[in-house]
Amino acid sequence: MKIFKKKNRFLLLSHIILILVSVAVIVPFWILFAASFTDENWAINHGFSLIPGEWSTLAYQYVLSRWQTFGKAYLITICVTVSGVLLCLVVTAPCAYMLSKKNLFGRRVITFLLVFTMLFNGGMVASYVNYTQIFHLKNTYLAYIIPNLVTSAYTIMLVKSYYQSSIPDELYESARIDGASEFGCFLRIAVPLAKPILASIALMQGIAYWNDWQNGTYYISDYGKWGIMNVLNSLNNSASYLSQLTTQTEGVPTTTMRLAIAVIGIVPLMCIYPLFQKYFVKGITMGSVKG
Repeated sequence: MKIFKKKNRFLLLSHIILILVSVAVIVPFWILFAASFTDENWAINHGFSLIPGEWSTLAYQYVLSRWQTFGKAYLITICVTVSGVLLCLVVTAPCAYMLSKKNLFGRRVITFLLVFTMLFNGGMVASYVNYTQIFHLKNTYLAYIIPNLVTSAYTIMLVKSYYQSSIPDELYESARIDGASEFGCFLRIAVPLAKPILASIALMQGIAYWNDWQNGTYYISDYGKWGIMNVLNSLNNSASYLSQLTTQTEGVPTTTMRLAIAVIGIVPLMCIYPLFQKYFVKGITMGSVKG
């Protein structure tokens, strides 16, 4: 009876903590959403609140009026995110599959090199020189994709652990008896059974590509090739970029416009995450059983 009471108390305390954490996470998003519908002058004089003191859609109207600029940035971000995620999966899945095989020649050396890149790197200056002067990625859309792609050693190790811990070797042996090649085992057994971890990787990489503004800042100097996060970052940090968008800055809802762009930027992620949630929890849990 005492154990039962202690268990109930623990569950009650856990629920209270989770509720508080959930509120702490949701409230900032709610304030952001409400503030984007607040009148600019009222927000400057009174600040932001959970409920707009004076409703206004002027910020969204301004964004729509400049949709040629914002829409292009939005489209660039979508294309970069989709391309980056697909390319990451194409690289990660077969590499992890090969490293999961104990009889692979040079397996330890390759694993060491991957882990080494997770711990050490050449620094920002060396990376910038390589990408701009050797690979010539300056002012190209590949500058959004390649730098994030080559740092995916963590995802390879995560998928490798999933292959080893969640897919029995007997399945591969039975497939080989039936005449399947190594590529056939990978394509027909490993990939279908690894959907949870691959979906988790796709979600994590998608969020990383979508929220990335650093690569655009470092490698893209052409405003016309900026993604939505670079546009938002420039609006937050520089008034000169606003003058590039319009010749008349007076009366423009600069503060609420930034919030409106932020809302537009996070809505796709908020819609996609519930679809991947079950795969994300299962994939991360099973993929971290052993290394």
